[in-house]
Amino acid sequence: MKFNKAIVAMILALVMVVGLCAAAMAEDEPLKIGVIGPFTGGAAIYGNACKYGAEVAAAEINALGGMQIKLLEEDDEHDAEKSKNAYNKVMEDGAQMIAGTTTTKPCIEVGAVANEERVFMLTPSASSVDVIDGKDNVFQVCFTDPNQGTASAQFIAEHKLATKIAIIYNNSDPYSMGIYETFKAEAANLNLEIVSEQAFKDGEVDFSVQVNDAKANGAELVFLPIYYEPASLILATAKSIDYAPVFFGVDGMDGILTLEGFDTSLAEGVFMLTPFSADAEDERTQTFVASYKELTGEIPNQFAADCYDAVYALYNASVNAGIDGTTAYDEACEKLIEQFTGDFQIEGLTGSMSWDESGAVTKTPRAVVIENGAYVGFND
Repeated sequence: MKFNKAIVAMILALVMVVGLCAAAMAEDEPLKIGVIGPFTGGAAIYGNACKYGAEVAAAEINALGGMQIKLLEEDDEHDAEKSKNAYNKVMEDGAQMIAGTTTTKPCIEVGAVANEERVFMLTPSASSVDVIDGKDNVFQVCFTDPNQGTASAQFIAEHKLATKIAIIYNNSDPYSMGIYETFKAEAANLNLEIVSEQAFKDGEVDFSVQVNDAKANGAELVFLPIYYEPASLILATAKSIDYAPVFFGVDGMDGILTLEGFDTSLAEGVFMLTPFSADAEDERTQTFVASYKELTGEIPNQFAADCYDAVYALYNASVNAGIDGTTAYDEACEKLIEQFTGDFQIEGLTGSMSWDESGAVTKTPRAVVIENGAYVGFND
């Protein structure tokens, strides 16, 4: 009988040791977040901003001494097939969730795969409704395209920036098309007259037809629901024909000031709808700006702030849900969906955020204007 008690005591002691070891391993194992975006190529300004914003957030969180974060970063070159390869790589490396992808087309493709495999995705900047449509596992930090289009029209009308408006948009890009369509609809509701609508496709570099049409029709403001590269060419074209309307862009234009070879004086007075302004005076923004500048030598744009917020959101939701570095990705996915569709909220650099069941974020847009080569919060 004594022998049996001794055996039982040994077994119980071993169970306790194994349990303690397992708990220690869980505590030591970092939470692994995949970060996917274009770190090279034409959209690299977006992807690198997201990557560095994520790194600043991870460094801050890790310095707190609790559960640590490990970022698994992969370049997709803004290419849908390469983005799926990048997704496969971070999953092979142990990713439990994704902060990405950065741009819309890759995110639509990767999101479909992640939905089948039950991997949670929080994209910092892919804004098309197609990114989240029909996917209960994909959520956005940025505004949806319809939100941007509607809010832009409302801002222009509210601040009386113009009554005659031209639109130059990319009809081969779902991001641009989504914003264009909702802007046009809201402009009609607000009695803003659209006097010129000109489209282009990916890869075009000559915008003389589009700009000349806007000028010939007396547009006082040109709305640009497009990315920064074609926007830079449009601004240069307008300068070449002495056309100086108000230019108003959306979040895809953020990054134009750091575009290699771009004359930033061409962007003087350009408006952008964005949730982040690096010149904001609150302590958290200034701390982030200082850390980002120390890391990169540059001032962060909205994409950096969005991905910073994405990492914090994933981390805080994981802590709330009891997810640690040993949780399987599919289990983490279901727990994160429950968090994000519940009463989970986060106070981020880009605003106070909550999410609905569609995956869309709720937060208030802000506007900045470019002055002397820098973004400045707009106050009329």
